[in-house]
Amino acid sequence: MGTQWENLLQNLGDWEGSFTRLSPTGTLLEETPTRLSLEGLDENRQVRFTLKFFAPGGNRDTDPPVKESVQEFQSLGRHILFFDSGAFSQASMQLSPLSTLLIEFGFIWDNRRLRAVHQFAVGGEAERFTLIREKRVGTGATENPPLTLEQLLGRWEGEAQTLYPDLRNSETFTTTLEVQKSGTDGLEQRITVAGGNHSPQEICSTGRIEGAMLEFEGGAHPVRVLMLPDGASLTFPHRVEVGQMFFLEAGWLIEPTLRQRLMGSYNQKGEWTSVTLVTERKVR
Repeated sequence: MGTQWENLLQNLGDWEGSFTRLSPTGTLLEETPTRLSLEGLDENRQVRFTLKFFAPGGNRDTDPPVKESVQEFQSLGRHILFFDSGAFSQASMQLSPLSTLLIEFGFIWDNRRLRAVHQFAVGGEAERFTLIREKRVGTGATENPPLTLEQLLGRWEGEAQTLYPDLRNSETFTTTLEVQKSGTDGLEQRITVAGGNHSPQEICSTGRIEGAMLEFEGGAHPVRVLMLPDGASLTFPHRVEVGQMFFLEAGWLIEPTLRQRLMGSYNQKGEWTSVTLVTERKVR
C-alpha cells in the first residue's frame, strides 16, 4: 500500500472538464468548463494545483479564464484520504449547526476522473451538489452516457477498503449488492458485507422509482439516489443532524460491468469517521 502522498501523485496531469451544479432533485443549475493542472515540483515532493474556470459555453483553448485558483502544498491534512488507485475523499471533519457540511469524492480510471461534492446547508438540509467530469488533456477520452436503473439491476460482487482519518490501519472486506425491480415503480436492494473485523451484515431496503431519482423511505432517515451523466450516482439523506449516524456516497459506472463507490460515514457526534472504496463487478 502506498503512502498518502504517493497515492495523491496518481492524479498528476492536465485535466479538462466541467463543474455541473445540481439541486437535490438533480435539476441542472449551472455548468462551467474547467481546466485543472496538478503539477509535481521538486521531484514530486511538492504539488502545484491550478484550477481555471471559463464562462459557460466558453472555449478553454482560446478564452481567458473568468476565475483561477492556485495552491502549492507539500503535505496532506487529516481531512483528505487517498486510496492506492488515486481515488480520494476530502470532507468536513465535523458536522456543525453553525456551518455548511461539505464532502468530496474523487475517482480516477486511466485517463478519466469523476468527482462529486455534496453540500448541506446550515441546519442540515441537502442544498447543492456538484458533479465534476474530467479527462486527461490530449488523450481523446470520452465520458459514459447518463446512468440508468437498468444498468444497476442485477448482482454485483466487490472488494472494499476502509480508511480512517485517525490513520489507524485500514480494513478490507467483500461486498455483494443485489438490485431488482418490484412491480412497476418499486425497487428492492440487498447489501451484504463480510470480512474485516466485523461479523457479516446484511442490509435490505425498498425504494420507489421516480425517473432518474430513487427514493428509499423505509428507514428513520429517507435516502435519495440521483442517477446522473457519465454513469455517476449520488446517494444522500434529505437532512443530516448531530445525534444521528449517516453516510454519503458517490458511485461511478466505469464500464457496463465495472462500478466503484465511495462512502463517507459520520457518527452520532457528527464526526467524519471513515471513507470506504468499493470496486464491484456485475456477475449477473
